[in-house]
Amino acid sequence: MKVLVAGDFAPVARLAKQIEEKRFSEVFPDNLCNDIKSADFSFVNFESPVAEEGSKPIPKCGPNLRCSKEAVAAVKYAGFTGVTMANNHILDYGAEGLHKSVEYCRAQGLDIVGIGNNLEDANKTLYLEKDGKRLAIINCCEHEFSIATDTVAGANPLNPIRQFYAIQEANGKADYVLVIVHGGHEHYQLPSPRMQETYRFFIDAGADAVINHHQHCYSGYEVYHHKPIFYGLGNFCFDKNGMRECFWNEGYMVKLDFVNDNIDFELIPYTQCNETASVNLVQDITIFSKDIAKLNETISNPLLLREASERYYESTIGVYNSLIQPYNNRVFNKLFSMKFLPSLFSNDKKIKLLNNINCESHLDRFIFALKRLALNNRKNHTEI
Repeated sequence: MKVLVAGDFAPVARLAKQIEEKRFSEVFPDNLCNDIKSADFSFVNFESPVAEEGSKPIPKCGPNLRCSKEAVAAVKYAGFTGVTMANNHILDYGAEGLHKSVEYCRAQGLDIVGIGNNLEDANKTLYLEKDGKRLAIINCCEHEFSIATDTVAGANPLNPIRQFYAIQEANGKADYVLVIVHGGHEHYQLPSPRMQETYRFFIDAGADAVINHHQHCYSGYEVYHHKPIFYGLGNFCFDKNGMRECFWNEGYMVKLDFVNDNIDFELIPYTQCNETASVNLVQDITIFSKDIAKLNETISNPLLLREASERYYESTIGVYNSLIQPYNNRVFNKLFSMKFLPSLFSNDKKIKLLNNINCESHLDRFIFALKRLALNNRKNHTEI
């Protein structure tokens, strides 16, 4: 059984017009489509919901992505058989956008995993069969503004306890279990030690492979207890103005080959949305292979991985220091970062905030309070 997984698909910027005009062949060349179609099952992360121009976005931080209904036809044209929807943008236009995305995907005959009418529904595993073998796919994402609750439609949240039980159940029903996660630090090419611990736990729980996407850049992989873990695929097809010939424009698909108790795999590198808004396979993979080997060297060494993570975290301290200040516009934040304005957040208050984040019980209440205060008790329950 061959299974192919690709990263984020968000037909925005230059891609939007091409997709709306159904110029799919300009975006997805034949050789790329052939690779995708060579798998028995192939999935791409449907990063932006279907929403018409003028639709109302939800309140959140970060951009609200949307796409036209033709984007679903583009996914089908490229050769994908299904979509993962557990990501941080799938609720950008509320339950209506999620509902339309599901409706159009079902109309194209695409398999869907990672979302639901509520938390229980979103947590459901997708089962697929081929030649007498059964594959289970579990899809989840980190907690942002897209998460399903007991009463609200949305994405399946990353929760190792829930995923443990889902993997255990899937092991009793399927020959192979694949976990696909949407998470990680954006624009950073390595997993955090927490990510590595979590994804290794999924393997220990019984998963046969774990694949991650979200960071907008690719990462390396490791083989843990004879099972592969891929820590970042990069963008699959995601245009962004000002991002050319850089990490944003590089990625790879993973093709898994499940043969009895063995799992072979192949990385299929490409570039996307550089000079043209298209996805193009890399012909000479020498540089890509060296970069992957370097990333894998760090991933395989816990000390190197922790040191790299701490250097990255150190580089982001200023962002979070500005975030906790009462200055609420870019000018004041810039002046604060340049030390022209004082910190209005005392050290004592920082210690209290740290305790509220560090302590699990405090964190429960802290998150609940912030949701009520920031989102004004928003209700967004719609059946999908």
